[in-house]
Amino acid sequence: MAAFRLVATTEHFVLLNKAPGISFHSEDGPGLVVLAEQQLQMKLFAVHRLDKVTSGLIILARSALAAAELTRLFSQQQIEKYYLALSLDKPLKKQGWIKGDMVLGRRSSWKLLQTMHHPAISYFISQGFSDLPFRLFLIKPFTGKTHQIRVALKSVSAPIAGDTLYQAEAESRVYLHAYALTFSLFDQHYAYVCPPDEGERFAQLSSVNALQPWAEPWALDWPSYSQRQATKSTAKTDIKSNLTGKSAVNTKSVS
Repeated sequence: MAAFRLVATTEHFVLLNKAPGISFHSEDGPGLVVLAEQQLQMKLFAVHRLDKVTSGLIILARSALAAAELTRLFSQQQIEKYYLALSLDKPLKKQGWIKGDMVLGRRSSWKLLQTMHHPAISYFISQGFSDLPFRLFLIKPFTGKTHQIRVALKSVSAPIAGDTLYQAEAESRVYLHAYALTFSLFDQHYAYVCPPDEGERFAQLSSVNALQPWAEPWALDWPSYSQRQATKSTAKTDIKSNLTGKSAVNTKSVS
């Protein structure tokens, strides 16, 4: 299995589809950035990261100037990210906010608290299938905490399939994938979608055309969340009080 697949190359960045199990940082061997520099034969700059177990879209800047601007966009939540995950367990709710401070627990895992001092904030929607033994989640994180999505789904009793760190049964991989990105950089708008292509359970999604309603995830009517709301809210705030519109709606049709 290749460490990554090149999705796009622009003047300012390259976009990769990282394989699951590939470390971002160099550990026992070269990490993703080093491997990409070697294969693409260009200097690259890290501006965000994915967990080792997570596959999917990751941006590497091609210059210090682009790296500084992309880092700023990520830090100010101006790059919208969307993740896919599978769980074999029934969640406590089928969609809604997951919010709360995160603290380090045992074995390098994290826990979600009911406090809201510096909360991790995510919103998710999901769908089940009559012929498939799992539930599919689409998650939009509004912050960028370590293990945020993994902890969020564990907190609603739906640990990600294969994520043994968060009490799921072992699988061939952890079924978490960075699915889509949209942002503007130097007055140019970009939007990318990359369906998962590693893992037997992800492969089953095509049999029910599961991703078609989410073909343009940014076109869904997601609720908004401001930093002001974060400081005033509590972890038990009713989901409905934070909605600025309807829940998920159908995306635009794509060819």
